Amino acid sequence: MTTGSKDSWQMKTNTRCLVIAGFMLLQCGCATVEQQPTIYRLYFLGGQSNMEGFGYVEELPGAIATSSEHVMIFAGQMALDNETHGGVGVWQPLEPGYGTGFRSDGKTNRLSDRFGPELTFGRTMAAHSPGSKIAIIKYALGGSGLAEGVGYGNWYPDFSVGAGLNQYDHALKTMRNAFSHSDIDGDGVADRLVPSGIVWMQGEADAYDSQAAADEYRANIERLMGLLRAALRVDDLPVVIGKITDSGMADDGSVMDYIATVQQAQQDYVDSDACAAYVTVTDGLAYLDDGWHYDTDGFIRMGTAFAEAMIALEKGCAPAVH
Repeated sequence: MTTGSKDSWQMKTNTRCLVIAGFMLLQCGCATVEQQPTIYRLYFLGGQSNMEGFGYVEELPGAIATSSEHVMIFAGQMALDNETHGGVGVWQPLEPGYGTGFRSDGKTNRLSDRFGPELTFGRTMAAHSPGSKIAIIKYALGGSGLAEGVGYGNWYPDFSVGAGLNQYDHALKTMRNAFSHSDIDGDGVADRLVPSGIVWMQGEADAYDSQAAADEYRANIERLMGLLRAALRVDDLPVVIGKITDSGMADDGSVMDYIATVQQAQQDYVDSDACAAYVTVTDGLAYLDDGWHYDTDGFIRMGTAFAEAMIALEKGCAPAVH
């Protein structure tokens, strides 16, 4: 073989080696840069109107009036008992507008001019762990009660009613719809939702209805929280309960005649559960003129207090996130 032939052969050989090496590096590079699922700590927020939210968006301070890049929310469409459209929704970044008047047809969300405790709850949870991602599933209906037949809709899980639908069913449907999405933030990468807590703000309907409904609240709240934990598949999931309070804006000085019984039931339930907390910031909140709902500042403070209670519970009760 001539010198020129040897040089040509060597050049071809080197070129083949470079091509093969480049191909191997490309394969290795693809394996190492494959994106991992985004992990979201998931919280369910439920209850009646003071969870639904009556704070005015226009009264929010600028710092929390914008969309959050670290928190996603799936708010289920509200529905009365036996209506079939409840629980549909769309995952979107958390922003003001998920209070009373919010609507969703399962394809698009129509934000309202109100907000609830989800706003500062989500932001506070995200701020507590910089770089972490938070997801909220919310379903609440104003005037709904726990006792069977109480309020404008009730959460009593009567499994013998056949095709009947109530607020418990709508909440479960909301969860199913929320979990059916593999990529909640739309970035093209599958996400993983890790159930991490329940926040519950409800009891006014039972405290207003009758002494019998109030007497049943202790058993009903324990049963419902157990069922919601089971639905999220974590037996000792942290539960935060908001204390209901009375504005006193009634002729006899009490809007809810049986509120003391429900408040005691809430306290007793929390005392009996090591992974539950009672938020009493509501004792000092101001009301709107309707006598039932807290004002804008109240919802800001309530959501923050819910988050602080959840953060404290998570020190001993939070599920592991891997």
